[in-house]
Amino acid sequence: MPMRGLYLITPDDDDRDRLLERVAAVLPARPALLQYRNKRASGERRRDEARAIKALCDAVGVPLVVNDDWRLALEIGAAGAHLGEDDGDLSEARRAAPGLLLGVSCYDDLSRARAMAEAGADYLAFGAFFPTRTKATTRRATPALLREAAALGRPRVAIGGIRADNAPTLLAAGADLLAVVGAVFDAPDPLAEARRFTALFEATAAHAEAG
Repeated sequence: MPMRGLYLITPDDDDRDRLLERVAAVLPARPALLQYRNKRASGERRRDEARAIKALCDAVGVPLVVNDDWRLALEIGAAGAHLGEDDGDLSEARRAAPGLLLGVSCYDDLSRARAMAEAGADYLAFGAFFPTRTKATTRRATPALLREAAALGRPRVAIGGIRADNAPTLLAAGADLLAVVGAVFDAPDPLAEARRFTALFEATAAHAEAG
């Protein structure tokens, strides 16, 4: 499973069919991961949307991650789940679902990241790095945190207000994945914007090989 590249997160959208159309439109960019996130819907609707999005992802070979709910991820056969600090115990999830990709939010806290790595997290997400309208947050991470987290030996995800023009700073600091919502889904041409992010990773890899 690729652990480097664009990590797309679905936008808030109360129209199921429109959400599926928006997701389908960006999948040709082949993001490394796509996360289904809907904190406003009922359990049944979340299950329905997650299954539908998984079918879209499976058709193009993009791994699906379910936000908050590792049990739902396991039920629908998703690749993984992403857990925040209030989304259950990572160790329990790891024991119950050893085959799931399990990522965790570490915010601006290196100590939490260290504990989560020891508990079996497959990737560590830090942020917010920049102002964001996606969710209310008072925690602000810095590029230095990404550098410090390299010692933990897990892929590092950067999230929070990331755009194509501020992303290079995070890639230079060691981000393996860039988690993005609005910069892609709210763009005039979401697919083109997703491909801009993908091109950033390709350019970084080419520079590293040349250097």
